[in-house]
Amino acid sequence: MAFMQPAVEWSKPEQEVFRVVHPLDDVPEQKVDAAHLGPMPMTRTVRISLMTLRGYLVLMVFLVLYHVVDLAGWLGRR
Repeated sequence: MAFMQPAVEWSKPEQEVFRVVHPLDDVPEQKVDAAHLGPMPMTRTVRISLMTLRGYLVLMVFLVLYHVVDLAGWLGRR
């Protein structure tokens, strides 16, 4: 009795193996030394955004201080 064989032999494609290494078990890598880089150039849009953020933070700190002073009663009765 003859055995039927497939016309084309299928081979399994090579599988890529990915190994997961926990950072604590990995070899330490060289860190970038940013001491010699100097100031980063900023575009006008970035500069305006940072100044707006700075103003917002100053305003929020002022409002918190005002609220604390008001709760302490230093502004008198209203």
